[in-house]
Formats: sequence, C-alpha cells, structure tokens
Amino acid sequence: MKRRVLLASAFGLSPLAAGWWAAGQLAHPPRRGLQDYHREFLADPAAHGVVLKPFTCDDGTPCVLVEPPPLGQLGSRGQRVREQLTGKGLTLRPAGEIIGNLVLVHGRRGRKEDYLLIAERFCAAGFRCILPDLPAHGDHPGRIACYGVKEARIPPTVLQEAASQFHFAPGPAGIMGISMGGAVSIRSAAENDAPWRAAVFVSTFDRLENVVRHQSERIAGRWAGKAWQTITAPLFQWEAGMRLQEADSIALVPKLRCPVMIAHGTADRVIPWECGRRLYEAIPETLEKNWIEIPGADHDNVLTTDFPIYAEMAAWFLEHVGG
Repeated sequence: MKRRVLLASAFGLSPLAAGWWAAGQLAHPPRRGLQDYHREFLADPAAHGVVLKPFTCDDGTPCVLVEPPPLGQLGSRGQRVREQLTGKGLTLRPAGEIIGNLVLVHGRRGRKEDYLLIAERFCAAGFRCILPDLPAHGDHPGRIACYGVKEARIPPTVLQEAASQFHFAPGPAGIMGISMGGAVSIRSAAENDAPWRAAVFVSTFDRLENVVRHQSERIAGRWAGKAWQTITAPLFQWEAGMRLQEADSIALVPKLRCPVMIAHGTADRVIPWECGRRLYEAIPETLEKNWIEIPGADHDNVLTTDFPIYAEMAAWFLEHVGG
C-alpha cells in the first residue's frame, strides 16, 4: 500500500518521471540474484531427485539441464506429484526413465533457478527439463526484455544445443511458460518450425498494453492511469526498440498447432484472470485445448496453492509429449 501511495504521489508531481520509471521497469526489470532456496537446491540436487548440468548456448544464453537420476531416486515433491498422477488413473513409467523433453521459461524478474522446484516435479513424471535465462534476467548478457517479440527463438535453440551437447534426441518436446515466459512460449509455439508437441501457458497476458493499463489504473486511478500509460508507451519504445503493442499474444494463438493448456489464478492482481481467458477463447476450436482455473490464486502464488496444478500440467505433457 505504501508503494502504491508513493507511486501515485510521484505521478502527481511528475507524470514524465513516473512514465520513465515504468518504461525502465518494463524494458530493464531489476535482476534477482540467487535466493537461499536456490542455493540449497544447487548444493544438493540429489536430495531433490535430479541431476543438474549447467551449460551456455552459443548466443550466450545461460541454461541448466535437469534430469532424473538413472536409479530413479525421488525428492519429496517428485513423490507427491507421482502419487497425484497415479491417483488420476495414469500408469507411469519407472522413476528415472526419460520419455521426453520440456523447456521451461521463467517470468518477468525471474531466473532459471526459479524453475528448479518445477523441474523436480516434471523429472519425477519422466521428463528432462531445460531451463534458460531470458535477456535482462538472471545471468543472461542481454539487457532488454521484449516480452516474446525478440526471444521466440531462445526455447528451440536451447533445446537443440542441449541435445547436441549432452547427446540425446531433441524430440519429443513440450514448452511451458509463466507470465512473461508464457508470452515468449506462445510466440515460440506459433512459429512455423516449432518443435513442440504440447504447450502450457500459466498466468500470461493477452496483450502487454492491457497489463500496463491495468497496473497503471490500479496504482494511480483510472484517469491518471490512462495518462500514465500514454506517457509510458513511447518511452518504452525508446528504451526497448519495440512498441508496447507488438507484445500481442492473442494475435498469435490462432497460429498454434499443438495442444495447449492455459492456467490462471482467479485472484490474479498483476495479469487479470480475464487476460488468460481471452487467450483461451482465441485458440481455434479445432485445436485441443484445456482451461484450468486455480481458485484464489494470485500472480505470485499461482504454483504454490493447494490446487494440484503440477499434476494437471504433468498429465497434459504425459498425454501429448510422452504418450
């Protein structure tokens, strides 16, 4: 609440300064360093039932490959998701057996290590996971976040280079992204040569400008928020070298050709529930699709409520990637 009041006050004193701040936050999100839970995981990956293999792509993208160990040891999260999957009536391969590959794409202000706990679950279900840092995030040398417009080739590139370096077949493969990572994943999956057999998009937007408008109005009120967005848009274009309107995921979903699951929290205050629902409804009815509502989930806890979202996502990938 204090942050909201301060930002609203700053807008009242200097609309240009407020717009400049917002544009900078969009184009150059503050990078998060490694957190304590990242370090704990990195120090003992075997306790989580995975093997970690860091690598860097030719374009400088830092990545980590996450695999189940050959003997099939499981961490507590992996055991739980397998129990949930068998409870859904699925017959699983023995733990440690790899049946496909997943590229997991983090959100704004995230980093690849945020997906280690997610990869632990997917590895237990039988997948190898590749986690990249996006430009302007983590340890990536790039300085500008473009919300999918210029990052669409990163997921297939990291898949191909990981397969070449660690000697495994790149297919079958799926892609999962959350928030900004969902926008990157949508654009990647919409490309003509996309390698993905299935996709999962969590808490992502239909149009970036809708999110900027929502956040501006939430902080500064309707009138001031609209003015704030009007100022922010050209400043973001100057900072990022792209128009805010170019980050338009809903225009791309009709081009998708693989089965798609979209999940969204019903209490999301960052990217409203309606954004995800509009994306889902724009997917052609001829394409297999699934809509998941996560009751009471906000943006930051969408994957950590009691709702069994990991089992839902893993089951989707097992059907379409590992099936």
